[in-house]
Amino acid sequence: MAEQVRDVMTSDVETVEPSDSAVEAAKKMKSADAGAVLVADDDGDLKGIVTDRDIVVGAVAEGKDPSDVKVEEIASTDTTTISPDDDIDDAIALMKEKKIRRLPVVEDGEPVGIVSLGDLAQERDQDSALGAISAASPNN
Repeated sequence: MAEQVRDVMTSDVETVEPSDSAVEAAKKMKSADAGAVLVADDDGDLKGIVTDRDIVVGAVAEGKDPSDVKVEEIASTDTTTISPDDDIDDAIALMKEKKIRRLPVVEDGEPVGIVSLGDLAQERDQDSALGAISAASPNN
C-alpha cells in the first residue's frame, strides 16, 4: 500500500500562466483529460488552481467570452498545498478539513503534481463508488 503522496499523485500535471485565457486553460484540461490545471508564474512558482467549474461559473455563466477572460480572474489563489513526501493520511485529512477535491503537490515552491479525491479513493477505498469510477477507463 502506498504511503506517500508521491506514490498516488499525478506527476505530469499541466500548468497555465495567470495571463493565459480561460480557453487556453480549457484546452490544456482537454488534452490532459483533467478537470483542473495549476496556475504558475514565469518562474514556475505556484499561484493557484483553475478548474473546469471555474471556467463555467466564472466566465461562461457570466456571459463573458472565455477567450477574453484571464485565468487570474477566475482561479482560486488561496491554494492549499502538500509536499510529495507527506503521508497520504495527511493529504486525506487536509482535503477533508479544507473541503477540497484537488490538492496541488509542491516542492521548493514549484508544482510537481496534483492529488485528487479519486486518486486517494483508488488507493485506499477501491470498492467505493468513487474508487471504482476513478479507476475506470475514460468514456469520452
